[in-house]
Amino acid sequence: MHLLGLSLLLLVPEYLAFADSASWTVNHPKTLYAWNGTCIWIPCSYKIPGTGHTLENLTVYHNFEYDKRTRDYTGTVLYKNQKAKEFPSRQERVQFLGNDRNNCTLLISPVNVNDTGKLGLRMTSVDNNKWLEAISLNVSERAPPPLIQLPSEIQELQEVTASCFLNFSCSGYKIHLQWSLEGHANTLTFLNVESVSTESRLTFRAQWIHHGKNLTCQLWDPTQQQVLSEETVGLDVKHTPKLEVQVSPREATIREGESVTMTCQVISSHPEYWHVWWLKDGTLLSRERTFSLTLPRVTRQMSGKYQCQAQNAIGSGISEGVDLKVHYAPESSRVQIFPSPAKEGDKVQLICLSQANPLPTNYTWYYNGLEVPGRTNENFEIPKVLIRHAGRYSCLAENSLGPGRVGEEAELVVQYPPQEVITVIQNSAPIREGDSVSLYCTYNSSNPRVTHYSWNIVGFRDHLQPAWLMIQKVAWNRAIQCSACNKWCSWSPSVNLDVHYAPKDVRVLISPPTEIHSGYRVLLQCDFSSSRPTDVHFFWKKNGIPLKEGRDLRFEAITPEDAGSYHCLVNNSIGQTTSQAWELRVLYAPRGLHVSISPKDGVVEGKTAVLSCEGDANPPIFQYTWFDWNNQDIHHYHQTLKLDPVTVQHSGAYWCQGVNQLGRNHSPPSTLTVHYSAATISRRAAMGVGFFLAILLLAIWGVKLRQTWKRIRSQQGFQENSNGQSFFVRNIKRCEEPRGAGTFPQQGRHGHLLCGAEASSGRL
Repeated sequence: MHLLGLSLLLLVPEYLAFADSASWTVNHPKTLYAWNGTCIWIPCSYKIPGTGHTLENLTVYHNFEYDKRTRDYTGTVLYKNQKAKEFPSRQERVQFLGNDRNNCTLLISPVNVNDTGKLGLRMTSVDNNKWLEAISLNVSERAPPPLIQLPSEIQELQEVTASCFLNFSCSGYKIHLQWSLEGHANTLTFLNVESVSTESRLTFRAQWIHHGKNLTCQLWDPTQQQVLSEETVGLDVKHTPKLEVQVSPREATIREGESVTMTCQVISSHPEYWHVWWLKDGTLLSRERTFSLTLPRVTRQMSGKYQCQAQNAIGSGISEGVDLKVHYAPESSRVQIFPSPAKEGDKVQLICLSQANPLPTNYTWYYNGLEVPGRTNENFEIPKVLIRHAGRYSCLAENSLGPGRVGEEAELVVQYPPQEVITVIQNSAPIREGDSVSLYCTYNSSNPRVTHYSWNIVGFRDHLQPAWLMIQKVAWNRAIQCSACNKWCSWSPSVNLDVHYAPKDVRVLISPPTEIHSGYRVLLQCDFSSSRPTDVHFFWKKNGIPLKEGRDLRFEAITPEDAGSYHCLVNNSIGQTTSQAWELRVLYAPRGLHVSISPKDGVVEGKTAVLSCEGDANPPIFQYTWFDWNNQDIHHYHQTLKLDPVTVQHSGAYWCQGVNQLGRNHSPPSTLTVHYSAATISRRAAMGVGFFLAILLLAIWGVKLRQTWKRIRSQQGFQENSNGQSFFVRNIKRCEEPRGAGTFPQQGRHGHLLCGAEASSGRL
């Protein structure tokens, strides 16, 4: 074994050169077939040994050989990448459709006969691992014929699948496999590493007439519109015997008493049949096992369907039936009526039945024993049967062999629903709402008799009622009808009770229907749905107080004073109906604002004063602003301004402003008067008296001072004029005079001695 392996390595230099390389795995069809001018699609996949290796170079040789000198392969190069890992998609006739990982698929287009031979794919990986894969090409001058495959045995009525196979498929060359036999054909194309082929599968149901015929599969070129090649096989379809009956006379129509002969012919049988027998109307004629059947004297009972039957290994076959017609004159006739009994107004058909061969060609009809002129057909049709058509009917049939006999009469019964149904009101008019009403249902005639009555009151139907009906507390606007019923019901015309009632559904309609602002033009309208009698009067109430008459209530320029709850009243001679209250809301900006002061006659300081901004608005005021006597915003935004404790400085005029969604307004000023408290008055009075006394004393002191000053000035002037002594010298001398009893000099505010009157007066 070792010597054999060594010998193989020596015979194959490539393996000797790369004995240390692991084998590649390459998959592709071993041989690919084509013909001159087509193309070859080569599905190919590869796997490089190792992990993560990719293809670096690819060379495609035609009819390659190994060169021992260069230790490499030579041959016609059909494709080669010039740069490593860069594979051009096409070089001349060869397209590389693969990649550098696992796909080595090629397309050669076009091919010719010289392309037959070996194709070599020389592949080198990035780690210099090399491999050469050989692929056989077989290119013929003309297209080879396809191969037809059939089941080993085919029987009639069997679903058969025939296969037409061709070892060729190429996406660049379109072909079509077509069959000579009609059926469902399905074409499959295989382009994979196992097979490159085209297969058409024809499914058809085998018939005995296919036996011995040819089945052809053609290779069709849709581009050149021509047949390239074809294959034909013969069909061998096993089937039961196929039979045909021939009769003499040929029409198989004879008169009663004559003779007839029938012969069974075997058209085809595969395999051969065994024996033949006869059947009449599907029943075996056990005594007749010959090819010929003769009936020497035919009766009408022999009329029927005759067949012959044969059997082989596949089964039994039966011929188509031959209808043997025995002619005879009509038998006694009878009449059938559809429908019976008949409803008045329906279509009625009378049929004259009489056994005859050939069929009767003329008929005579009788009504209550009298011939009906102009009626000569088998069918006597009455499009719309009436009561007068009821009676006894009979007929007479006649064919080419003569007339028959008049048979038993048939009775035509015409039924109809009750006639002239009416509803009778037994009350005296007029009927008021809430009264009890009595009604009666009557009719003129009926066939069959009336079995029950029904009443329809305003769409509600009540069945199985007696002929009379009592309605307690009748409602308004009622229409009533009754029906009298046998198998069908007939309704009377509707009777209106003409119930009188007060106006219904009284309501107030307002325009405009949206928000109403002060000054808008507004219309209130009184509406109602119905009234019986229709003569009505309208009245209006506001807040429960009568307002005016008339249907419409208009406001040319509505004011807030017009807001309130409105009712509309409608009356007729039966009664009066009041609508639901309609609340009329009038929206307006703030108005009539004024400041209310509590207490209103003034407030004593130290107490609490409350000022309230009062006014009217709809929607209500949502923002208030207060201002003082200087029109200054005092930054208070509530309706009430509370001063606690109040002071005299709070006295003055105040006004407020109100705002809602429609606008703003302000009040006139209102004066707040704050009085002094008793304690303040007493304190201020005491201060006033003290101040007054101080002023008075200052005044008196001033007067006295002035008088003293004047006297001194006068005395000084006198002394200076008399002896030239100063005033002060005289005063000192005077003070040095002997003191009287009880007199002492007094010292003034600044330490000077005061004398006499000066001391007593306090002068300096």
